[in-house]
Amino acid sequence: MIRNFLTRALRGEGMARRAVFQVLLLGISLATLFPIYFVVVSSFKSHKEYLYNLFGLPQAPTLENFQQALRQGHLLVWFGNSVVVTVITVIVVTLLSSAAAFATSKMQFKGRQALLKVMVSLMIMPPVVMVIPLFILMVRVQLINNFTSVILIYAGLLCPFSVYLLNSFFGSIHNEILAAAAIDGCSTFQIFRYIILPLSGPAITTLVVVNGLWVWNELMISLIFLQGDEIRTLMAGLTQFQGRFTSNQPLILAGAFLGMLPIMVLYLVGQRYFVRGLTAGAVK
Repeated sequence: MIRNFLTRALRGEGMARRAVFQVLLLGISLATLFPIYFVVVSSFKSHKEYLYNLFGLPQAPTLENFQQALRQGHLLVWFGNSVVVTVITVIVVTLLSSAAAFATSKMQFKGRQALLKVMVSLMIMPPVVMVIPLFILMVRVQLINNFTSVILIYAGLLCPFSVYLLNSFFGSIHNEILAAAAIDGCSTFQIFRYIILPLSGPAITTLVVVNGLWVWNELMISLIFLQGDEIRTLMAGLTQFQGRFTSNQPLILAGAFLGMLPIMVLYLVGQRYFVRGLTAGAVK
């Protein structure tokens, strides 16, 4: 019955069709926002109220979960570790991928297309299959419990996607602009520095937001390669709040809420460029 109604409405014209699309978009928006709502309201509930009032608003809001999260473990240290790892990784990935995308999109050399295809093919490789050889490698070079190990791994995982995204955008920049700069005496590096990068603000902002979000929320690699309590990242550190036989979910969600704040700020700051960057390079 509902299926037939939707079919007729989608085939119809005017208000009925618009109403169906608006309802669908509203449902998708609510499904997307509900996890954020659940984290926020649960953070202000006591453990008892959480059990008896799972989805409702807190009847007696409390900051005890935040206070306990700050007292217990090394939350501020974990927060700082995540900031360090995320910022350094995003900077390294942005520099390497932008240079590689410029080379594969605007420079002519033998094997250029083959190199790009190899980098793009690496996007389909799941990180879990590389954990064991990477762990053995990091043990041999003595980089376990060192930020360098996870930064190198994150950079290696993110570079293929980053090159693919920037290559598409760089390809939309007219070659006549670069040719004019070369005639005026600009070197290849100057063209990249003073023309390509300034014109690529939306795409690079998109890349920074997407990669920063992934690194900040990554759990598996940080758990394996950063094993000391004081060197963990925030997402890995939050797992310490869950005991073997007991689990204080409001406490964990309070820590998760604190961990969400930097990413929310990053997205809000770069939102205008983020939306533009998603479609950048789609039309030449």
